[in-house]
Amino acid sequence: MNEATSEALELLRQQIDAVDQELLALVRRRLDLVASVGRVKHQAGLPIYAPEREAKMLAKRRQEASEMHIAPQLIEDLLRRLMRESYLNEKDVGFKSVNPNLSRVVVIGGAGALGQVFVQMLRLSGYHVDILDVNDWHNADALLDNVGLVLVSVPISYTCELIREKLTRLPDNCVLADLTSIKASPLDAMLKAHRGPVVGLHPMFGPDVGSLAKQVVVVCHGREPEQYQWLLQQMTIWGARIVEANATEHDNAMQLVQAMRHFSTFVYGLNLCKQQADIKQLLLFSSPIYRLELAMVGRLFAQSPELYADIIFAQLGSEGVIGDYLANYRQAFELLKNRDRDTFVEWFKQVATWFGDLAPQFQLESRQMLQSVNDIHSNP
Repeated sequence: MNEATSEALELLRQQIDAVDQELLALVRRRLDLVASVGRVKHQAGLPIYAPEREAKMLAKRRQEASEMHIAPQLIEDLLRRLMRESYLNEKDVGFKSVNPNLSRVVVIGGAGALGQVFVQMLRLSGYHVDILDVNDWHNADALLDNVGLVLVSVPISYTCELIREKLTRLPDNCVLADLTSIKASPLDAMLKAHRGPVVGLHPMFGPDVGSLAKQVVVVCHGREPEQYQWLLQQMTIWGARIVEANATEHDNAMQLVQAMRHFSTFVYGLNLCKQQADIKQLLLFSSPIYRLELAMVGRLFAQSPELYADIIFAQLGSEGVIGDYLANYRQAFELLKNRDRDTFVEWFKQVATWFGDLAPQFQLESRQMLQSVNDIHSNP
């Protein structure tokens, strides 16, 4: 590189550095403005996540970016990342309490990972929250006296037993709710144990979420829904999306969404282990999509084995769903053994037709995710 080229590059890099400083200042200003918005929302009791406002804003920014000859997806990616950071920061100012006259909240299993999320969010909303954990039952009568909400967040294998044996003397106006990933049996247990309002909740997220913005909470109604509407409204203010479902239909869906998916991931990881695969070498040869798939397998094994055993084994109908998966795997394997490429292509087309318009939509969504994965791991 000659001296003139070196000097020209250095001058341009200095200008880029100056623009980067301007960008940092603008980001700081935007975060400060969003914090002010958060304080106004807190005072008014408005949800931190407004999907209509977000969609309109992103559409307008994409159009403006296109007019400036900037890739619309670039500005959307930047804004979504900024919004995620904003949602994380908004909860620092707390949330308006929908039911300020509620006596107390007790979270059974509140020292656990998911229980801690709800303890934190309820406290940020101004509620008095007590934790009742495995070593606290000697003090249970005092904690459950005059309680307004009891949230059960314990392992699935213990949930129904705990409800039947420990929660039969709650105040009649107390809301009893659970946070387990199956709903029919806990909901039935709560309805039999408690005479007051009952609701089943399934947070469709793990305890490592930084914010409840855009997170789904499935609600299975039990008894006296008017008495726990405040709780659903409170979760909406936190940014959660409420999805109502019949408990049995929910559990049937979870056999596919959770039990079969987690089981197949477990088997894939088990196979890698038994093959003594060199994961570091696999990563060297990985495309972004395989790295993402491997990351999802590794994510499973970074968590509690008891938790995933409970999720898989608690789904009483999962054997049938997983058995069907195994049968289909065997049939597909026979195609491979017989080198029956034509039938493979035919089946492939059948599945593609079944997915319909969702297949190209998922292709677009996954492409955006893969670009992020590639950005993260392209640096040495």
